Amino acid sequence: MATRIYADTSVVGGCEDEEFAERSVRLMEGFVRGELILVLSSLMVQELADARHIAIATIGRVDVLVSWNFKHIVNLQRIHGYNSVNLRQGYPMIEIRTPREVLSDE
Repeated sequence: MATRIYADTSVVGGCEDEEFAERSVRLMEGFVRGELILVLSSLMVQELADARHIAIATIGRVDVLVSWNFKHIVNLQRIHGYNSVNLRQGYPMIEIRTPREVLSDE
């Protein structure tokens, strides 16, 4: 019987973090192959909501995604991470800005 594993969002994020990527990716591959069983909760789905915004905007090929969420979205380090994933998956880079940066003050 496959081992049931509850993974929080840090494990998903770990796939894109140099320090944790190797083992996080191996774990995810185990889930995909069915060797391990991923147990999810509604909390994890809620915490992944920011990532869903990025994914939807990327697939929609928008010109700019705007947000006031400085912790998870409008954050230079995270933007580099999002664009790294996008490029590896064959998507264009995404511009992420605040509404203040997009609107003209004229």
